[in-house]
Amino acid sequence: MVTTNRRSLVLGGAGLAGAAALGFPRPALAQGEPLRIGWLAAMTGPSSAPTVGFNRGVVFAAETINAAGGVKGRKLEIVTRDTQGDPTKAVNATQELISQAKVLAVWGPTNSGESLAVTPIMARARMPNIHPCVVDSLIDPVKFPNAFRIAPSNTQWDDAVRGYCLKVLKVRRVAVIGDTTGYGVTAANASAAAFKRDGAEVAYQGNIDSTQPDMTPDLLRARNAGAQAIVVWSVSTGMDARLFNTRARMGWDVPIVGHPSLASGEIGGLIEKPANWDKVYAIGYRSCSYDEAGKLAPRSQDFVARLKGRVTLSDTLLWWVAAGYDAVSLVAKAVEDTGATTNEAIVKYWNGLSRYPGIFGDYTYTPQEHNGYPTDDVVMSAANSGRDGSFRLAPGYG
Repeated sequence: MVTTNRRSLVLGGAGLAGAAALGFPRPALAQGEPLRIGWLAAMTGPSSAPTVGFNRGVVFAAETINAAGGVKGRKLEIVTRDTQGDPTKAVNATQELISQAKVLAVWGPTNSGESLAVTPIMARARMPNIHPCVVDSLIDPVKFPNAFRIAPSNTQWDDAVRGYCLKVLKVRRVAVIGDTTGYGVTAANASAAAFKRDGAEVAYQGNIDSTQPDMTPDLLRARNAGAQAIVVWSVSTGMDARLFNTRARMGWDVPIVGHPSLASGEIGGLIEKPANWDKVYAIGYRSCSYDEAGKLAPRSQDFVARLKGRVTLSDTLLWWVAAGYDAVSLVAKAVEDTGATTNEAIVKYWNGLSRYPGIFGDYTYTPQEHNGYPTDDVVMSAANSGRDGSFRLAPGYG
């Protein structure tokens, strides 16, 4: 069983002022020591749902590698810290992982708010860091040469949504709706600007408080403006469900396209009838999407078969599990292929990867590009088709 440590986070006083925290490289691990990977995991709190899925992949990867003898004879040790989704706790945990736990690399955090707080800390410590957070500014090989993204950026998400609307649905007039959070406002503004840049008309743009009980006024404005599709940027499943219900009550047969939250399993208990979830297309991934015959890609199908009886998928998303698995594997592979046990060696290895065959995707990194997920693998899914963490490809994909 993988060693995980979820003890309370304690600020380590003088220990946090160690060499690593000050930005000096740490010496290579002594021969025979376990290879420690830090895991900044919001296992509890409002951001816990994705983290639970990521953690299943992390644990499965480490157990699988250790059962096969480890990496060059060394066991992997996952050093987990529950950040509770709190940036302050994430900062404390990051400092402790670097200066006290002496981890080889850090996986996470898994939400952008925490990552914005800790990315500069890891950059100063030269700590190899891989995360799935979408905010574009989190990846900058000049400012943060040690930080790598394992999932798409928000720009890649936006490109997939816009491409589906314009090239597959072939609509030219859209309504762009976000919630009133910082993310919702920023994402909606960026989406609207990109639609206009590509020659489409943004017939209506608005930001809605996610707790607003009645979505009718906003959807009426969008319909009266002639919108042919509604693009939604919000993580609020309650808001999503109210939009679906309102669209149905209005008798408006318009497609809704956007954020992955549109496919959250929670929505099934919030909609007034199942048909209200039809013609909703959420961001998804080729590796975690099944075709009309119900088949996943061969690599994903094999992964699911290996998970059977060991990892539950019915209450999570396959891509979360796959990304957690890949993150651990990328650290292990660096050691296996090069003997790398220093910060610099891990970063150098990742910078040379070209189409590394992960489960979630094929990753490519260079010293100038740390967004490694292939844009073509970001697709749209039928939001109401969830099955064991995967979704049916939206209509229009080969």
